[in-house]
Amino acid sequence: MATLLLTHPACLRHRVPPDHPETPARLQVIERILANEAFSGLLREESPAAEIDHLLLAHDAELVEALREHVPEEGLRPLDADSWLSPGSWRAALHAAGAAVRAVGAVANREVDNAFCAIRPPGHHAERHKAMGFCLFNNAAIAARYATEELGAERVAIVDFDVHHGNGTQDIVWDEPDIMYCSTHQHPAYPGTGQVTETGAHGNVVNCPLPPRSGSQQFREAVRTRILPALDDFAPEFLIISAGFDAHAADPLAQLNLREEDFAWVTMRLMEVAARHAGGRIVSLLEGGYDLKALAASVAVHVKVLMQGGGDD
Repeated sequence: MATLLLTHPACLRHRVPPDHPETPARLQVIERILANEAFSGLLREESPAAEIDHLLLAHDAELVEALREHVPEEGLRPLDADSWLSPGSWRAALHAAGAAVRAVGAVANREVDNAFCAIRPPGHHAERHKAMGFCLFNNAAIAARYATEELGAERVAIVDFDVHHGNGTQDIVWDEPDIMYCSTHQHPAYPGTGQVTETGAHGNVVNCPLPPRSGSQQFREAVRTRILPALDDFAPEFLIISAGFDAHAADPLAQLNLREEDFAWVTMRLMEVAARHAGGRIVSLLEGGYDLKALAASVAVHVKVLMQGGGDD
């Protein structure tokens, strides 16, 4: 078996204004670096489009229908100051969510060891009733709910190391005792949520806010002392990563100071958790990351660890 790479050309057709950071170029630089010979062992598939029922695992029908109806026939249409729809956005969002569903199914059925989904638009800010923060549908929450509702997993964990708190994921899983959400993120920063005191209706949310200019030491300490013990206590049968790389020191949208080696390290630790509790079942979904060079380099080390397995502290 191997690592599955899922993406789809439709994800390039979600358009945003010229000065917007969440551009198709993000996927293009990832595609180029993963075309390197070092990644020749990846299994590669075009992702299917999600079914409407998949979207309804995490979102209400009114949101799904409103987004479909608001997609313009030409040009761009704003949802808010940060989030936009273009003629290709609906298909892009369906194939992004479809990648998450396909990845979970492939890993659960032992077709592959693990999977990485190179997708856009990202998802972790999308709440049950609201699209926001560059995000239309919450791919990680859809994946987790698919694992519990359709595949029978009793405990699924989502770990989010994007620099921004995944308010949408937290909103969707808040009252889901079989889904744990763990997040490291800069605070204060957009969207303003993610305090330590936000713990979910069942103690199933673990937030680790980091002050601006935090670096490797603070990040790794939060993971070691709070997230890894919580995951071991929860003992997930499936692990989903919201893999945002905008905590990199070069990223323009926030002020954390992580490097590629930090993303490699956290990926190793999460793979070890998956090996202990989940039979290695792990799926990673692209979230943020807006410096193109840093994004490509960070994705490369992340995927390399997925392909190779765990490592040392």
